[in-house]
Amino acid sequence: MDGTLAAAAGIGTGTSSNGGASTRGKPIKCKAAVAWGPGEPLAMEEVEVAPPGRLEVRVKVLFTSICHTDLSAWKGENELHRKFPRIFGHEAAGVVESVGEGVEDLVPGDHVVPIFTGECRECVYCESDKTNLCGTYRVNPFKSTMVSDNGTRFSVVDRSGVRQPVYHFLNTSTFTEYTVLDAACAVKINPKAPLERMYLLSCGISTGVGAAWNTANVSKGSTVAVFGLGAVGLAVAEGARLRGAAQIIGVDINPEKFIKGKEMGVTDFINSKACGKPVHEVIREMTDGGVDYSFECTGINDVLREAFVSTHDGWGLTVVLGIHATPKMMPLHPMELFDGRRITGCVFGDFKGKSQLPALVDKCINGEVNINFDGFITHKMPFSDINKAFQLLEEGKSLRCLLNL
Repeated sequence: MDGTLAAAAGIGTGTSSNGGASTRGKPIKCKAAVAWGPGEPLAMEEVEVAPPGRLEVRVKVLFTSICHTDLSAWKGENELHRKFPRIFGHEAAGVVESVGEGVEDLVPGDHVVPIFTGECRECVYCESDKTNLCGTYRVNPFKSTMVSDNGTRFSVVDRSGVRQPVYHFLNTSTFTEYTVLDAACAVKINPKAPLERMYLLSCGISTGVGAAWNTANVSKGSTVAVFGLGAVGLAVAEGARLRGAAQIIGVDINPEKFIKGKEMGVTDFINSKACGKPVHEVIREMTDGGVDYSFECTGINDVLREAFVSTHDGWGLTVVLGIHATPKMMPLHPMELFDGRRITGCVFGDFKGKSQLPALVDKCINGEVNINFDGFITHKMPFSDINKAFQLLEEGKSLRCLLNL
């Protein structure tokens, strides 16, 4: 790995008080943004991070960011997800500080991208080419502990002076200077790749670009509609652009997002609040019957309905990417599928993280794939300003705010 980055991270030097050879096998005390309750400002606390257990790695987080999934979980919008105190965050990049027993594919100093849906590469799911889910390490929003012992690796002294566990989030928990991951959720990437861009592969870009490439397999010359122009929606547009789609229609209620959309390849825009008729009618008029592919990136049932009926009968495909509230059901009648339209869900862009992301990173480095990483980073801030970054995302003023740890 790059020696300068290794020194900055305190990895492998044996002299750092926060990480390195001297800390392997020992707890590390570091700063973390802890959520004590739904909607409460994150508190910058000193947490103790335990050594990695069997098949786990401890990672020095260098860059992280906030996704709408973090935002909704922090708000406690779904009561089933509420578990506090907790360390949120699932989009990041860093360097392995130490590894636990049984870890063979990672060593201290490796550059890694955490992923929220892991890959053990041994189970029946991982061996199948029909899914990117893993039998053991797949994403589970209700999970708040580690796989090996159902325990946590974080602890903090609470407001009454008692040390208590801090719960994990989406297999990752990256709003902390150090985190512990299942090795199945840590992707080793080329050390030449800039981590301040590659962190976007933890969620947003992999999910959106992968939805266009892997899930829908968007073809050259096709028509696409993207509902919701946040980071995931714009990543879908970027993926469709790279595949040569002839028309990419962006749908949003915020016209300010249309400027960024053009940068990502969106060719036409619909402000759903100002179009005067149902969006699907507008799209059908624009595309002579409907788009070949639609992507729902909002988590709103009514929008999902519009995305589905915006596709062309006979062959239209809708990909669901938004996180929908429980217990709402699908807003369509089964008989509507007899018109030839199809609908499917997508997790992490259908990428197998450990197996496929390293090759994508290499192609980005070599210029074979030109993903506009920088276009997604609208703000840069120190980690201490994380609450300000949350506010920008909630107000719709940022796509991704790069937080430097």
